[in-house]
Amino acid sequence: MIHKKDLIYPELSYQIIGCAYDVFNQIGGGHKELVYQKAMEISMKQKQLGFTEQLYYPVKFNDIVISKNFFDFCVDEKIVVELKSSNRFTKANYDQVLDYLNKSNLKLALLISFGQEEVRCKRVVNFETINSNE
Repeated sequence: MIHKKDLIYPELSYQIIGCAYDVFNQIGGGHKELVYQKAMEISMKQKQLGFTEQLYYPVKFNDIVISKNFFDFCVDEKIVVELKSSNRFTKANYDQVLDYLNKSNLKLALLISFGQEEVRCKRVVNFETINSNE
């Protein structure tokens, strides 16, 4: 059984998830991801959460930048937040946030999916970072 004391950043992640439910309760499902990003930005500002939006990180090969990716949000320089506009999570979604965690060396990501009828949230932990800090 997992206890609250075992969770990484429990209060901050609850606040972020609360923002996602606020957004879904007000605008519902069926919108494009960009709509949810803008609404999450407003909700997190109203809750006075510190965040960076569309945080850039390069994809490198042999130390040459070959592409670029952007986190949807990085909250308090602790939690990566990745939003999706779909009814379910895919392996590619998990792989994406794990890559973001590895690149940023952060411990936790929240994968949030705004579906037609509900919002879903998954905590994704970077065990490599957790284990190296012990």
